[in-house]
Amino acid sequence: MDQIALRRWADDDAWLLERANTVEMTANQNGPENEEELTERHARYLRLQDEGSARMFVIVDDAESVGSIGAWRVDRRGRPALETGWFVLPEFQGRGIATRALALLVDDVREHRDGRGMLTAFPSVLNAPSNGVCRRNGFILAGTMTQSFRGGDLTCNEWVLDLGAVGDDVAGE
Repeated sequence: MDQIALRRWADDDAWLLERANTVEMTANQNGPENEEELTERHARYLRLQDEGSARMFVIVDDAESVGSIGAWRVDRRGRPALETGWFVLPEFQGRGIATRALALLVDDVREHRDGRGMLTAFPSVLNAPSNGVCRRNGFILAGTMTQSFRGGDLTCNEWVLDLGAVGDDVAGE
């Protein structure tokens, strides 16, 4: 069995964003980003992490960087929440890595949630693997929504996980 771990996003991890910025990998996100957008996203990961408003990670499989996952502060339905997103490089897909990485991230955000009682994810309705990752990690499907993303409309499922579901008393937050 692979040894999946998360390590904090670092300045020299920009290459992962470049590797994932293909037509294939971004088909459910209205296509690839341009070079300026990739540079800004990498800088945003580092900035939000330094500010403490995001926890961004590289997914590591047996010491090899295979993808990324993170959680960042948002307001959702009038309440403070966290949102998550992830990717696994094509050659490592289909092995349950994203599912295990999300489980590790859920443990991390439960520890570092800063009073936020909900974790959300918004995979495209067409992205069956990512929707399955949410389902396997105990997220509840709250509905679908269409939003503007990368210059076009994107219809997403809204998945929600109560971060207090494991014995905490945050359900009333």
